[in-house]
Amino acid sequence: MKKTASFLRLFLFISFFLLILSSCDKSKFKEEEDPLSQLTALLEDSSISEQSRYAVINRIANLFYSRGQSDDMVLFLTDWVETHPDDGYNAYWLFMVASNYLKLSQEPFAEYYYERIINNFSDLLVNGESIHFACLQHLIQISKNPSNRINYFNRIIHNFPQNVSITEMYMRLALEYEKVGEWDMALKNYSLFLEQPDSSAIQIAGLPNAYTKARQMVNFSKSSKDWTFDSLDSLEKAVKKAITSYNWRKLDSYRSKVNFFAMSWKSSESDPNALENFSMHNFMLGNRIRYSDRLDDTSTPTEAYLRTWGWTSYVNVWYLYFRKVDFPADPEIHGRWEWAGIYFGEKL
Repeated sequence: MKKTASFLRLFLFISFFLLILSSCDKSKFKEEEDPLSQLTALLEDSSISEQSRYAVINRIANLFYSRGQSDDMVLFLTDWVETHPDDGYNAYWLFMVASNYLKLSQEPFAEYYYERIINNFSDLLVNGESIHFACLQHLIQISKNPSNRINYFNRIIHNFPQNVSITEMYMRLALEYEKVGEWDMALKNYSLFLEQPDSSAIQIAGLPNAYTKARQMVNFSKSSKDWTFDSLDSLEKAVKKAITSYNWRKLDSYRSKVNFFAMSWKSSESDPNALENFSMHNFMLGNRIRYSDRLDDTSTPTEAYLRTWGWTSYVNVWYLYFRKVDFPADPEIHGRWEWAGIYFGEKL
């Protein structure tokens, strides 16, 4: 009887312990339930506010991403946009998709979604930042199509002038118009660039001579261009003949009438002091001018240097700089040669 009572007490104790353990396990399982499941269930609640729904979707997407499940994140967000076209945050969901592809170096997919956002969805401010502006910035960086880039630059200029350097935008836009052969628009944007008060001082990444290039293009487009020669050989012979005969008038006529410079090797064409309009008469009179038999060895297919000397006692040696004309806007002039400047002193 005593053994029976003891056994009964042991049985009741074990049963009670198992009941508690079972209860704890269920509670623990409930507490450790996958947050995605909880959030998905919450998202199905039609009574939640738009702001709460935004927070839930954003949390789900970030959970997928933090777990390394970016494909699941993309599938979730793109499916949501397709099935909920009235969601006011759809532009942001697709922006997350595009940014994910960009981080994976899958630029064509990123470009597709950035394009889709700016063309099909109203702009949206997230943390005070414009989604459209962010998309355009990324598109400019990754797009390889000049026509598309022209569109992006124009959108930024017209819609977000306060966010960028308009001076830089005009220069970059001009270069894109050049690439597609729209020379009138290229020249228009070069002119707009030059009209900006900081055009001569601005530093543009990848374009160290932006001001010089724009000035040369605009000035050249407005000039007669009647000083150019059909070949380097004909230009060289004409200049040498004029020097030999001390025909300063001929030399003056051979010089470029726009963008002509005369400077030391250390100077830059963008330096206002490098632009000279002096007459060769002042330097030929009373001096014995000589020149090398052939062009300098550093000459290239697009640039050439002729060493001359005897000009002045102060700077005896001058290198005459000849340049191939780069002006596709006028096919009859493009590829001809011009005497574009003078470098004073021996080469550095």
